[in-house]
Amino acid sequence: MAPPAPQPDRSGPTRRALLGSAAVLGFSAGAVILGAGAAQAAPRGAARPSTPVPEPNIYDTTAWNARPPSSPVSLAGNDPNKIIVHHTAFANTADAGTSGSFAIAHEIQDLHMDTNGWIDSGQHFTISRSGIIMEGRHRSLERLLDGDDMVVGAHTVGQNTQGIGIENNGTYTDVAPPALLYDSLVSLCAYICHQYGLAPSEIYGHRDFNDTECPGDVLYGMLPQLRTDVAGRL
Repeated sequence: MAPPAPQPDRSGPTRRALLGSAAVLGFSAGAVILGAGAAQAAPRGAARPSTPVPEPNIYDTTAWNARPPSSPVSLAGNDPNKIIVHHTAFANTADAGTSGSFAIAHEIQDLHMDTNGWIDSGQHFTISRSGIIMEGRHRSLERLLDGDDMVVGAHTVGQNTQGIGIENNGTYTDVAPPALLYDSLVSLCAYICHQYGLAPSEIYGHRDFNDTECPGDVLYGMLPQLRTDVAGRL
């Protein structure tokens, strides 16, 4: 496989640069697949809604100084047909600002590579409790900005070539995510839906497909409102 194409420099606070877990429940290879069905991946180049959706601020892997993948990431050869929401199951501590948020991205990547044995972060994007959005697996932002094809992830068994995975830092079994995180989640989901021509109804929780508590009872219970709020942004 050819090495991934070089990404544009997003290390500074330009429009697109700023736009740019064993703690993650249910991420084991042996997770039981529930309700995965026989959904087909979306064809590439699906029609986008005509109304523009603003690009959220996303820091790419260069900006947070991610480790390089242990082997080149793969492209699925199709567009995603859904978004899958996760929580990290980390403690609900402050991760304010870019430095604290970048530290979370590093913690997730180290866990996924060194403990889980994956080539890179499993999820495509990460949102900190202070609302900072970061690219997870390398090249995920590149494909999102183009709105064509997706990187193969490692976040949901049976859905890694079909669903864009978003990690939300914290544990949302008994409490709701902070407002800053939730607002960034709405913005990111709306932009993903716009870029890939997805309907807001195609936003799911990890537990919809695998035997896991993720993304926590409270955040999972907020998914109907998330779909409504994303539809409003679109």
